[in-house]
Amino acid sequence: EVQLVESGGSLVQPGGSLRLSCATSGFFFSMSVMNWARQAPGKGFEWVSSITRIGGTTYADSVKGRFTISRDNAKKTVYLQMNSLKPEDTAVYYCTQGQSRGQGTQVTVSS
Repeated sequence: EVQLVESGGSLVQPGGSLRLSCATSGFFFSMSVMNWARQAPGKGFEWVSSITRIGGTTYADSVKGRFTISRDNAKKTVYLQMNSLKPEDTAVYYCTQGQSRGQGTQVTVSS
């Protein structure tokens, strides 16, 4: 059974930073593309970033230059480093693999 457990969400001031983590189990992590997505209040699901099994990365234009995705295959964990956070980054952030996703972690950017 695929399990994805996100953590690291919090309330942060504009301009601040957070690092999200997603611990995984139940599939071949090192062979899998991993993704982060988010859903803001009243809005649809939005793809944020992906990382391939060999570390190639892609980002949504809205986060490019501010967010960095990374992975640790030994720990079966994917990370999202978020810098220069803006109020419009407020959302529940989800780790996804294929059709599976975790329960999400809340990120709120507010002064």
